[in-house]
Amino acid sequence: MPLGAVPLPAHPTLPSAHGGQHDGIFMNIGAYTFSQFHGIAEEFHGCAAPGLLIGGYMVELAKGMLPEGTLFEALAETSKCLPDAVQLLSLCSTGNKRLHVRDLGLYAVSLYDKKTGLGVRVSIDPAKLYAYPEIQGWFMKEKPKHAQDIVELEREIEEAGHSICKVQRVQVDKIFLGHGHMGTIGICPRCGEAYPLDHGPQCLGCQGQAPYTTLDPES
Repeated sequence: MPLGAVPLPAHPTLPSAHGGQHDGIFMNIGAYTFSQFHGIAEEFHGCAAPGLLIGGYMVELAKGMLPEGTLFEALAETSKCLPDAVQLLSLCSTGNKRLHVRDLGLYAVSLYDKKTGLGVRVSIDPAKLYAYPEIQGWFMKEKPKHAQDIVELEREIEEAGHSICKVQRVQVDKIFLGHGHMGTIGICPRCGEAYPLDHGPQCLGCQGQAPYTTLDPES
């Protein structure tokens, strides 16, 4: 059912008031137990970073706040860890252009209807971290990495679940709605590579925007 037809609640609330636990049982991250997601995160990301583990709870919380059947896209406000949580737990990725990253330095993610832009934004709420000193020390950079107790940090993350999050209804800007088409393709007269002709008389790389310097002689 499209998001526009079923409005989000006026004042979104977290599904559980018991942190990461339901009657003494830790909540899963989607279809995964915390331990299973830890292993998947480690394999995909290179390590089970705290931000990725918390990000898993954030993404699943946002998914659960959308009406069933919503075809959604994602907007991450940081380039660190959180985009990987989106890619692990949804069909949104950088490759299919359904995952957008606008690095504002904020640990937050929005999931929204790809047509209307209506959705929910989930962020970590610093005011809720007082009960979890290891998470607070990590998130607020109060402890250097070598001084962090990673075992206790992960235990707190599993216990807290999404209880340390804040949820807001949002209307995502139109710039993040829809995907532009590449248009007509031509051959760059300078480098000989194919590029979208609407970029100009040469490809953007040959216009000075290449993020590298060629070391090999031209063939």
